[in-house]
Amino acid sequence: MNLNQFLLRLHLTPGIGLKGEYLVAQWLADHPGQLRNLLPVEISAIAGILPQHRTKFERGFMSDKISQALARHEAESHYLTFFDAQYPLMLKESWLPPVVLFYQGNLDLLTASRLLSIVGSRKASPYAEIALKKILPEITAQDFVVVSGLAAGVDSLSHRLALRNHGHTIGVIATGLNLSYPASSQKLQQYMAEHELVISEYPLDAVGKRYRFVERNRLIAGLSQATLVVQAQEKSGSLITANLALQNNRDVMAVPGRIDDLLSCGCNQLIQAGAKAVLTARDILDEYPLLATK
Repeated sequence: MNLNQFLLRLHLTPGIGLKGEYLVAQWLADHPGQLRNLLPVEISAIAGILPQHRTKFERGFMSDKISQALARHEAESHYLTFFDAQYPLMLKESWLPPVVLFYQGNLDLLTASRLLSIVGSRKASPYAEIALKKILPEITAQDFVVVSGLAAGVDSLSHRLALRNHGHTIGVIATGLNLSYPASSQKLQQYMAEHELVISEYPLDAVGKRYRFVERNRLIAGLSQATLVVQAQEKSGSLITANLALQNNRDVMAVPGRIDDLLSCGCNQLIQAGAKAVLTARDILDEYPLLATK
């Protein structure tokens, strides 16, 4: 079992969790050549698995069920691990990067020199489309790759407008790559899987669950130097993504809106707290010279 197979097996085994996987990956980075000596009981200790979950993990790790899942994923999916050369540096330097990343499409987009994450309300008003139509043509003309979550509203709108303006885009989803959520994004996801890039840290057949969408947000925030929020309510997943970007020491920008518009409340609060207000594409372009050196 090579390193990538080990990490994929680790990822597919219940009971370890994302933080546990990352701790094991860090241990392997600090102890090169020790992979063959690791036993399941030692892995669970390194990962800090709680006592009530250790038996489940240790029995499952080398089970036939996990071996079959491993064989299926190696046959039916493409994946990167934390130690692959193509693993994006920006993501690796973010908080709790995924140890395994499944993908469909053009992997070169992950290492593009300019990536901009765009997030916003799933119930976006026409104002979001007005703002993005004003901003995105110049952004895509400057070879930015748009990163978003393929959700309804601002996410899908960002992907579609990037494509309409002959740009490139990356979709980060919270299900397995063989599933789509919401159903309205299925055709867009299929197109992007063939012509752009769709990524997920979740294995095949993994369905969308609330906590997975929250976990997915850290990838959107971690892939880019900056995150732009376009319409967000006071408490929303978009603000979670913005906060994750701040934790990663990344830039956060927001499109301002009317003070009586609930969909702009979160954006206005971000700006009040120090996020850059974006009125034109130039407001974004002025913040990106550093990216060219990444």
